[in-house]
Order: sequence, then structure tokens, then C-alpha cells
Amino acid sequence: MKESKIGLWSLTALVFSSMVGAGIFSLPQNMAEVAGARAVLIGWGVTGVGILALAASFLYLSRLRPDLDGGIYSYARAGFGDLVGFFSAWGYWLCATIGVVGYLVIAFAALGSFVDTPERVWFGEGNTLAAFIGESCILWAVHLLVARGVQQAALFNLVATLAKSLPLLLFILFACYWFDPVTFAADPQGSTLAVPVSEQVRNTMLITLWVFTGIEGAAVLSARARNRRDVGTATVLGVVLALLLYVLISVLALGILSRPELAALPNPSMAGLMAQMTGSWGKLLISAGLIVSVLASYVSWTLFSAEVPFSAAGHGAFPAIFRRQNHNGTPIASLWLTSLTVQGCLLLVWLLGKGYTNLLLVSTSMILVPYLLIGLFLLKLAFSGQGNLLMRAVALVSSGYGLWLLYAAGVEYLLLSLLLYGPGLLLFLYSRRQLGAEQPLSGRERLLAGVTLLSLIPAVWSFAHV
Repeated sequence: MKESKIGLWSLTALVFSSMVGAGIFSLPQNMAEVAGARAVLIGWGVTGVGILALAASFLYLSRLRPDLDGGIYSYARAGFGDLVGFFSAWGYWLCATIGVVGYLVIAFAALGSFVDTPERVWFGEGNTLAAFIGESCILWAVHLLVARGVQQAALFNLVATLAKSLPLLLFILFACYWFDPVTFAADPQGSTLAVPVSEQVRNTMLITLWVFTGIEGAAVLSARARNRRDVGTATVLGVVLALLLYVLISVLALGILSRPELAALPNPSMAGLMAQMTGSWGKLLISAGLIVSVLASYVSWTLFSAEVPFSAAGHGAFPAIFRRQNHNGTPIASLWLTSLTVQGCLLLVWLLGKGYTNLLLVSTSMILVPYLLIGLFLLKLAFSGQGNLLMRAVALVSSGYGLWLLYAAGVEYLLLSLLLYGPGLLLFLYSRRQLGAEQPLSGRERLLAGVTLLSLIPAVWSFAHV
């Protein structure tokens, strides 16, 4: 069996690519719609501290526990037990798999802006029959790419990440040239919004809530890293690069058009801004960059989705079949599970259209619990004598940021996510049964399982009244 190993730059590209997908192309309008320049700067400052603390948590954990592979799953399991570890892996896998469908849909919606006409709509919002066929073709092409080896897929992602970064960097260069300090300073408090700055800051942070999902990419693939120390380094590098891009694009945009003008732009608003500065060719370039960006992110998330069940199956949290690898070292059974799930979700998008959005929001909220567990695990280690004062501060900030993420996501979606955790619990019990009687649930795990099952009652009630 070939051993796939991933170098520092490919790991960094995976982290960066998974975080920088479609959202960055709509960021100027999204921010301007809810906040003025002052609130945008404050919001990014607070978010930056929180996300850098979370990145530092991955860095510290990769140094303290280099024996743990799989990141999201293994850290939760080592810190809080098998069942919590499974819930972390299950929630993460569902989020990654269901959420990744959005990348294919957005790519074909962007492609539709090139080829659709009033007389003939080919791809629409990515939910037409033609879009479904095209999305399915890309799905299985990526499946074959990953099946040929994780390292090959990571190298492909590295090239695609470089390609999608060029339009973003070009936009920043033009924005620096066109930036007008007078326009930027015209209404820094966003007075036309008639909303206090503190509320504006909160609204900007609700936008930044999801933009850094994917920070865990290097840790998820840690078993395939050429050097284990690269895992933490790649995480920090990827986050710093993504943070710089996000801040520059959202802040520079406020110096090109006034806040109300930015807020009125259709999305992807970066394309409209580029057209303002360069003409139609710039808009085409950004639109093409959007397509490349989301497809590169799709490759990243496919790798993560396939790795987590494989890692969890090694400890009996997923059925033993997901430990299977092909001759290229790819977790092939897990990859098939992911690809078939994505295919089913694409079918739902085609049949239900926007009705799929609620499922996407519920599943996406499930990734926030694993992020909280990362901070809490580091906190547990730091206060057990393994850390210095700086590590303890990082752990406290990371845990606090994780709690805020859960609060900001909304109790409603977290409650609805229990509808997806319930079936997962049955899968966990089946997997444990495969291990035999020598692996019974602990008293604490039985209590957690019971609470999860009882919580399904209000979750079902909430779902019925959505």
C-alpha cells in the first residue's frame, strides 16, 4: 500500500482553500449592509483574536499530543471520552458532507451567469436538471481524483488554490489604487443604518461566524503529514493568510464606494466592484475566480469528509468497514460514503430547490461543537500542569470564542441539530457492538446518550414548528 504524505505548503493550501471559498466574493456587500467602517474594523479585530487563538490551540495540541491523528475526532476523544469523540466526528462529517454540496451549487450558479439567457435558463441557481448533471459529473471526477491518492488530490488543490488567489490579489491591488480615504471616512459610524455601533459589530461577527470553517484541515489530515510539526504551522499560516485577505477586501471596499452603494450591489459584489474599477473584463475575471475557488474548496472538504470516518473507525466509533483503504492509501469506504451522501443531497437540491437551505444551516451549526471541544481540551491540558501562562491564555480565549460561536449560531439550529445526532448515536452503538462486550459504555456516556435521546423530543417539536 502506498503511503501518501503531504508537505507543509500543500497542508497550508488545504487550510486556506477550505476557508476561502465563495463567501469572500460577497463579503464587501455583506459587511456594508450591516455596518460602517468603524464597526467593520472592530468586528474583524475581535474575530481575529478569537480565530488566531483557535489556530494557536491546534498548534499547541499538535505539539503536546503528536500521537493523536485526526484532529477533530481524536482531540475530542482524548479529552472527553469515546462518545463525545464520536459526536464530534459525526457532527463534523455531516457538516462537511452536506455543506460541501453548496460549493457545487454555487459554482454552477456562477456558470449560469455566463451562459443563461432570458429565453433559455441552463443552470439558474444551480438547481436545474442541467446543473444536477454537471454537479454530479464533477462529484465523481473528484471522487476518482481522491481515490488515486490523498497526496495527488492535495497537490491538485495546491495548484487550484494558487490559481484562485490570483484574482483576489489582483482585486486588492486595484482596490489599493482606487481607495479614497475621503470615501472611507465619510460615515465611519454607519449613521445611515440607525443602529448603534455595538450592534453593528455583533452583526459583522455573525457574518464572520462561518468564514473560518476549515481551520482544522491540517489537523484532520495529520496522519498523512510528511512532518507532524507541519500540522500546527500550516494551520496558523493558513489562518493568517485568510484573515489578511478577508480584512483587506472588506475594508478596502469601503474606500471605493460609499457604504449604501456597496450594500446595494448584487452578489458576488466583488465582481461589481471590479467592474467599477476595470470594466467588464474584471467582472469576468472575478466570476471565473469564484468558480475556481469553490471547486478548490470542494476538493479540500472532500478530503476532510473522507478522512474523519476513517480515523474514527480505527477506534471503533464508526463501523469497521470504514477502516478500509485502497492500494493508494485512500480511505475508500469512507470516500464512497461521502460521495454517495453528496449525490443524494444534490438530488434534494434539484427536487426541493431552496428547501434544502434549512438542512444546510442545521448541519453547518454542528461544526461549532467540535471547535469548542478543541479549546476545552487545550484548557484541560494547560491547567493540568502541561502548559505555561501563554498557553492558558490561548486556551481561555479559544474556549470563550467557541462558546460565543455556539451562542451566535442560535439555539434553534443547535436544537434542530439533535435530529441528526440521534441517528448518529445508533450508529455509534452499532459500532461499539462490533467490538464486543469488552467495550461497554461508561456511566457518563450512558447519561450523555440518555440526555441526547430525551432532547430529541423538543427538537422534533421545534422542527414541526419551523
